[in-house]
Amino acid sequence: MKKQILIVDDHLLVREGLKLIIETNAAYQVVAEAENGNEALEILTHTKPDIILLDLNMPVMNGLQFMQHIQANGVHIPIIILTTYNESDYMLQGLALGAKGYLLKDTSRDALFHTLESALRGETLLQPEVAEKMFAVKQSMQQLDKSQRKTAIVLSEREQLVLQAAARGYRTKEIAFDLGISERTVKAHLTNIYNKLSVDSRSQAVALAIEQGLIHL
Repeated sequence: MKKQILIVDDHLLVREGLKLIIETNAAYQVVAEAENGNEALEILTHTKPDIILLDLNMPVMNGLQFMQHIQANGVHIPIIILTTYNESDYMLQGLALGAKGYLLKDTSRDALFHTLESALRGETLLQPEVAEKMFAVKQSMQQLDKSQRKTAIVLSEREQLVLQAAARGYRTKEIAFDLGISERTVKAHLTNIYNKLSVDSRSQAVALAIEQGLIHL
């Protein structure tokens, strides 16, 4: 029986290109396509694919929000992230949410099927450079002084809103628009957050803030 795949990406050419490649392999079938997370959730109400290929940067509902939503509703389907090199923070957050690997959008046919096969076996397949980044984030979190981490950290209401939006995968421009502030102000809030949490990236800030109960997904 063919393994059924759902492709979620807001670019038609990406979806069509992946579909053409996937359907050269008799073991797989693209059963549905979606332009954003909302459409994907609708599809999941009547279709249960074996695996999902998921873009992160999409309008309406992005990939991270989609992953958070299905996790909260107890839906367990292997997910492979579709990404570009300049999405490293989002990619790390997606992998932290349980994605089984990632594919660059210009990946080779062999790499595509190898990643699909690994995910369907329940394995997490990471390229060396991504594994290295994830390990570095984990190490930096572990190296934070324990007494410092127990010290009460207070974020302002606006800082909490900014960090909550960042945790959901919103970009600086989107956060600024939603909160009615400038991008420069958003960046200033993020800098203050990093200083308070003693971290130097969004992924670290989000991970520590969730651990400390400062924000909730």
